[in-house]
Amino acid sequence: MKKAFYIVIPVLICFALGYVASLLQDDSMREWYPYLNKPSLTPPDWVFPVAWSILYLMMGISAGLILYSHDSRRRSVLTIFTIQLILNFSWSIMFFYFRNLLAGFVNIFLLDIVVIYYIFKSYLLNKISSYLFVPYIIWLLFATYLNSYILLNN
Repeated sequence: MKKAFYIVIPVLICFALGYVASLLQDDSMREWYPYLNKPSLTPPDWVFPVAWSILYLMMGISAGLILYSHDSRRRSVLTIFTIQLILNFSWSIMFFYFRNLLAGFVNIFLLDIVVIYYIFKSYLLNKISSYLFVPYIIWLLFATYLNSYILLNN
């Protein structure tokens, strides 16, 4: 039961931040984003909330496994997790709320680096925690491609 608590709390935090970000980007998703020049590989709109829901669940479980660990390095790994979560949230603000494509690109590029760092650092504490972030970095690299295309073509 104790382990479940350690996992549920980070999952709820991830979903809460995702929900707040979705509220802040709602106007842009209707009034601005549909009119941008996007690459042909851009998924349909319904894919994004489905993908992010799965990713937030995996991110929260990953953090929960680290939080549950008794390793002395857990604090530094959780700090990296927190930094990536802040960057994740702030990307939505930069890209959608402020509609600043360049700031969004810089933000997501930094996010890519921090997530890769988290994958390596968390691997030393809990391999499953690290593996749970692999789909996330794949999605982020794809999102970085989308962001850069939109930046260069709008």
